[in-house]
Amino acid sequence: MRDAKAPLVVFEGVDGSGKTTQLTLASGWLTALGLPHLTTREPGGTAVGEAIRKVVLSRDDLEMPAESELFLILAARAAFVRDVVRPALEEGTIVLADRFSLSTLAYQGYGRGLDLGDVRKAIDIATGGLEADLYIVLDVPIAEGRARQEHAGLGDDRIEREGAAFREAVRDGYLALRKTDKHVAVIDGRGTPDEVHARIRATIESRFPSVFGRG
Repeated sequence: MRDAKAPLVVFEGVDGSGKTTQLTLASGWLTALGLPHLTTREPGGTAVGEAIRKVVLSRDDLEMPAESELFLILAARAAFVRDVVRPALEEGTIVLADRFSLSTLAYQGYGRGLDLGDVRKAIDIATGGLEADLYIVLDVPIAEGRARQEHAGLGDDRIEREGAAFREAVRDGYLALRKTDKHVAVIDGRGTPDEVHARIRATIESRFPSVFGRG
């Protein structure tokens, strides 16, 4: 780990997996422990990132090649890493992020079909080599994720409207990436929010015992 006092922990998964809810619960846990931390999201987190987010997720009127989508997301990430993540980690602040590089591999690599080697090289340029210390991938069946979104009254964004086959490809991508990246932990996202949070908490505590000690 880069700094035992300041890991970058990222919440990942298909839409409807509960990652945003779980990030919020994790933040509450860190607050209770008195640990300084920052919660943020991707694409976003900076002015340029939020502007790019609107284009990538909301502009249905634009015909966007997969390569354009990739480079827009990475443009946002470059600012995100430079202006948000690196300064926080250097100050000893834990960063909890809603998506990071693993999403790019899952969505633009496995989902869009771009070459994974090329995607990794592009990611490395955008991040300057910065990697997450832990990816929490919340895994739920695609149908369950969709049902959760519908129950919450959430509409689909531009990427989500690609359909079930695309979502399945992304989910398969996350599960495949677990086998090649030691920083990836796949957590069963089914159950109540508190049940899932308990699984996540146990995983984080086991990965970083010097930071997230039990009790």
